[in-house]
Amino acid sequence: MVAPDPVDARLLAVLAESGRAAVHEIAQRLGMDPREAAMRLITLSGSGLPLLVGVECDPNGLRRALANAAAYGNYMGPPPSGPYAVHQSGPHPVQQQQYGPQGPISQPFPAQPQPQQTWGPPQSAGWVRADQPQPKPVVSRTGKIGSALEADSLEGARLSIQLVEVVDPADFLFTAAGYKLAEGERAVVVHTEVTNTSQVAYTSLPDMYLVLVTKTGETVTKAPVSLSSRPAHKLGVQPGETAGGHSVFVLPDATEIIQVRWSVRPEVDLNTLVWTVED
Repeated sequence: MVAPDPVDARLLAVLAESGRAAVHEIAQRLGMDPREAAMRLITLSGSGLPLLVGVECDPNGLRRALANAAAYGNYMGPPPSGPYAVHQSGPHPVQQQQYGPQGPISQPFPAQPQPQQTWGPPQSAGWVRADQPQPKPVVSRTGKIGSALEADSLEGARLSIQLVEVVDPADFLFTAAGYKLAEGERAVVVHTEVTNTSQVAYTSLPDMYLVLVTKTGETVTKAPVSLSSRPAHKLGVQPGETAGGHSVFVLPDATEIIQVRWSVRPEVDLNTLVWTVED
């Protein structure tokens, strides 16, 4: 049997501590997407390791829910099979079912043109014409330590994320919390604050996809540890709330960090934020 990659090893270590746990609880402890954690555990179970990935339910409750959905015409049967790409850190290719639409597809409704307001005399800088597209405000996705950048969550929450501090090295904080670094390793602590400026709740772990970017272009994911003197992020940020937290990274001592990167999903997209780390 091939030895598991570091992400799989952390999954197995957390599972071994409890012996039995829900997948979403394990994923939350490691700051992972529950879907990725579930697929990794299923793959590891099929590789011959002594673990079983299961599901528990209330059979009668499920039957009632299915009967009610069928009565109202909302249940469309099992979802069609198809590939669902899961972000991976290791060598285990995984596929997951792709869920189709659960209701009728809505048809586009033609929007009524709204009257455009104008300010200032014609041909002046303050004049707004309704027959010309208006430029959208440019939102900065890059900054430096101390900058607050804006992004949208998958749920539609508007977030303002500030990179407050990068402690590098943070070996004294790491060892003070009772952890031990291996020879040639160092610890880095990143402090971020997330403000939810919308009316939509943000339900994810704020630093789930926070990574360090090295000079060679590689990324370093956070370590599954928390420091008593530097509390970690908690799950979710409510509308109008500001939540702070600290993310811990362990990397080779010679590695040079040039950026801190935040994303709402495992891959880089239009909402990805980047802060430059200067010497």
